[in-house]
Amino acid sequence: MGRSDVDGEVASRIHQRGFPDSQHEDAIELESNTERDAAHGTEFSLAPADGGKDAWMYLAAAFVVEILVWGFPFAFGVFQEYYSAHEPFQGSKNIAVIGTCAMGLMYLSGPLVFGTLLRYPRSRRPAIGVGLVTMCLGLGLSSLSQTVTHLIVTQGVFYAIGGGLVYSPTILFMDEWFVKKKGFAFGIMWAGTGLGGVIIPLLLQYLLNSHGFRTTLRVWSVILFLLTAPLTYFLKPRIPISPTHAPRPFNLSFLLTPTFLLLQAGNILEGLGYFIPSIYLPTYARQLGASTSLSTLTIILFNIASVFGCILMGLIIDRWHVTTCILVSTLGSTASVFLIWGFSTSLPSLFVFSIFYGLFAGSFSSTWPGIMGAVKGKAAVRNVEADGTMVFAWLAAGRGIGNVVCGPVSEALRAGGAWNAMGVYGDGGYGPLVVFTGVSALLGGIGVVGRRVGWV
Repeated sequence: MGRSDVDGEVASRIHQRGFPDSQHEDAIELESNTERDAAHGTEFSLAPADGGKDAWMYLAAAFVVEILVWGFPFAFGVFQEYYSAHEPFQGSKNIAVIGTCAMGLMYLSGPLVFGTLLRYPRSRRPAIGVGLVTMCLGLGLSSLSQTVTHLIVTQGVFYAIGGGLVYSPTILFMDEWFVKKKGFAFGIMWAGTGLGGVIIPLLLQYLLNSHGFRTTLRVWSVILFLLTAPLTYFLKPRIPISPTHAPRPFNLSFLLTPTFLLLQAGNILEGLGYFIPSIYLPTYARQLGASTSLSTLTIILFNIASVFGCILMGLIIDRWHVTTCILVSTLGSTASVFLIWGFSTSLPSLFVFSIFYGLFAGSFSSTWPGIMGAVKGKAAVRNVEADGTMVFAWLAAGRGIGNVVCGPVSEALRAGGAWNAMGVYGDGGYGPLVVFTGVSALLGGIGVVGRRVGWV
């Protein structure tokens, strides 16, 4: 049997063997080689997708990476409160930009990093090591900072570059290990952000109160390295890279399809206000008279709720239409902002808001596997190529736009002064933040309209 005959015979089995679309070319090469090896008495088989020891060990490692890489910037509200009240940063402007810069750049770098790693797959595992060293170096240099600008460059930009290099290969490998249970796997992984936001703020708060920010950043950089380095053994591809693999160009025409444009618009609009509560809840809690530990509890409750929200959304996104899942997240988060946060006048009501907002808004990113599937499906009807991981990368970039913008916008909104209104709406400039966050959450559901007109 000739090479072309082998390739033609095995191509029909690719989907059944659990290969993602982005790996079809390598998969055909691998399966063809397997056929020829079998003829010579050599046995070879891939680890199963969607289950088995290797897949679950990979998911566990990815879950911990999510905790460590994203948990730190998502806990930035603790640092913001400390920097605002202590020298040498007390009274400085743009402190909020540090946290939004770290998260925003990790999101925004998605298309570039994912595109490079897809084009040069042999660089994926080395990128994890380089990224880990860069993150730790950024935190170490951050401990030497004397100005907010220094913190933005080190704790913001350096950390984001390193985090993106660690995180992107993890997502690419996840696309190989989980195919039919993709939504569930991503939901479990992204729940790590919430869990990290529970554990890490407590540790950081203790270190900040006991030893100051310089020792805190140095200690965390050591912890980050020691916990992440062993995980690199499990962060590996399921599908071996073909020896004859050659870089191939990417078709980004899916970016102009109505399905992607509408769902991406909702993703960006939701991201504009999503991060505001996690930044300002501790500060507002202190204004209500909360102690340091109680103010930190607002972030902890938000992150605990988002753990359950991500897992639940991961379960239903594999079963329900993506717009139905978006609608659930939109309605829950919008109502919690306008009706609970907006009228909170005590700590208990603020805690209730943290729980509801984390449960519904925190699960929005877990709709991304559904968006990836919807974009690929509609693109196929139009004979347009759409790689799922590149769809993910651009969704991440869209979330990054909202994240970067919300820092300066939130400070400008607060500077507008108090309104003559009840509850938080009329308290010290927080009213504009509540309205902006609520409107942003509501507009995040714009993708639901697309189902009515047949775009989604």
